[in-house]
Amino acid sequence: MLKPQNSPTRELVNLDGLYRFKVDFERSGLAEKWQAGPLRTEMEVAVPSSYNDLFPDKAIRDHVGYVWYQRDVQVPRGWAGQRIHVRLDSATHEGKVFVNEVLVAEHQGGYTPFASDITDHVTAGGTFRLTIAVNNELTQASIPPGVITVTKDGRRQQQYMHDFYNYAGLHRSIWLYSTPVARVEDVTVTTDYTGTVGNVSYSIDVAGARGEETVTVRVLDAEGRQVAESEGREGVLRVADVSLWQPGAGYLYSLVAEVHQNGELVDSYRQSFGVRTVEIRGKQFLINGQPFYFKGFGMHEDHAGIGKGHNQALMLNDFQLLDWTGANSFRTTHYPYAEEVLEYADRHGIVVIDETGAVGLNTVFGFGAGPKSTYSDDYVNEDTAASHRQAIAELVARDKNHPSVVMWCIANEPNASDEGARPYFEPLAALTRKLDATRPVGYVNVGFDTPEKDTITDLFDVVMINRYYGWYHHHGDLSSAETALEKELLEWEAKHGKPIIITEYGADTIAGLHSLYETPWSEEFQAAFLEMNHRVFDRIEAVVGEHVWNFADFQTATGVIRVDGNKKGVFTRDRRPKAAAHILRKRWSSN
Repeated sequence: MLKPQNSPTRELVNLDGLYRFKVDFERSGLAEKWQAGPLRTEMEVAVPSSYNDLFPDKAIRDHVGYVWYQRDVQVPRGWAGQRIHVRLDSATHEGKVFVNEVLVAEHQGGYTPFASDITDHVTAGGTFRLTIAVNNELTQASIPPGVITVTKDGRRQQQYMHDFYNYAGLHRSIWLYSTPVARVEDVTVTTDYTGTVGNVSYSIDVAGARGEETVTVRVLDAEGRQVAESEGREGVLRVADVSLWQPGAGYLYSLVAEVHQNGELVDSYRQSFGVRTVEIRGKQFLINGQPFYFKGFGMHEDHAGIGKGHNQALMLNDFQLLDWTGANSFRTTHYPYAEEVLEYADRHGIVVIDETGAVGLNTVFGFGAGPKSTYSDDYVNEDTAASHRQAIAELVARDKNHPSVVMWCIANEPNASDEGARPYFEPLAALTRKLDATRPVGYVNVGFDTPEKDTITDLFDVVMINRYYGWYHHHGDLSSAETALEKELLEWEAKHGKPIIITEYGADTIAGLHSLYETPWSEEFQAAFLEMNHRVFDRIEAVVGEHVWNFADFQTATGVIRVDGNKKGVFTRDRRPKAAAHILRKRWSSN
């Protein structure tokens, strides 16, 4: 899905701000048609943000079900004769969009955008009532999955098998935008290079065409100079003296696609891209033919007050801290991040492993009292697989043109030793490659699915593993942990002969807790834990990356192992560095 933009033929209005807000405690909003008139409420909520932490009300924070947003929208009068659309960058986890009382869009999946052509329901120069019902429920049919239970006193409770808080709401921006009737509907750009010449393959989809339209494309360099041009809806452009997109140097070109009717311009869309290649060769991960070593983090969209709500200033601060540590990459744990995050990574040469929301496909975890078998009718079943296919397709469709994205990760820590794992994941891996043959595909292996138990890693291009030796295994005994970690990594290397990325390693740490003896939970232990892991990584030829878990402390469901969230961050939740941050800065900035 193309991101809306202002162009010579398009206009864009941002609809962020304060909305009327009502929590549907009685689950009656849809039946009573709350969209048919003004919401009866005095509450307001900010978009974008999670609603959970905005109000001093436990019932709102713990609510399971729908909440409702509403505002009045003015349509620019100059949009007469144009197609008019509304787009939500996300609605976590289900969204229903009403224009006045008419349902114009609905979507399942909390981290990818959806849009609707509302031309027939609005008038240029007029106003309409925009109402959005957002449901935070996770079920066996959703990605990520979950289970809803009802207590004896009638309270609905959400249980899920993943270790981060189920923040909900409208986390990203809402847009009203115009397009011409005949318009660019999609753009796909893939690249490679031969010597100093860049090869830019493109495909343009056109909607609303009557048959006499022509399509032209131009490539502009970073200074706006035209360096290539062609005609037709698909083809290959050659860029002489090409400047490559590289880690740390995010050189971007623009492909300008234009639709003409009778020689006149009717639509123009500009798509940024970078010229680069990604390849797996033996035990190496290559970008532009050069070995690349991943240094960085698993992260979360998580900040106090706004939860998973996207904020440009907070995003910028996180990227500055990434740069301060010397990180060159991150994984979008455990869902697609806001598009603005990838755009920043594109511009600054930061490498991204892009992940679907498929976390929690594993009943072995003790985060909630769910089904006992993972791949079964009452948990991960064909309904789950259908949602998973949708999540993969929408991720690739949204992010395929980002040069920063070098790999797709289709799941985090699923049950990979169960007999149902291979028939579940084999078609998903094939689907991902069908949708995009230019990037490697991976999944992240969980700690108890060791090389002899794992049944699916051979389906993927890279070995990606989360390991916590010294924390969950050999807790506090770093000497034994070092031996066990090295032994297992050598087993992965011998079994698959593929690059290995340590996608998670870390230890819970209370900021300000110090110890003479590197006691677990102390800052000294976290630093020693990381240094032990690094010694092992440096001894294993196949290890091509290290992503610390986590960049910053983040909120989780509370429990006996989670007091006010997960404390594995090398920064606190408000982004103050622990001692480990300085350890990483020293390591990553010197190699």
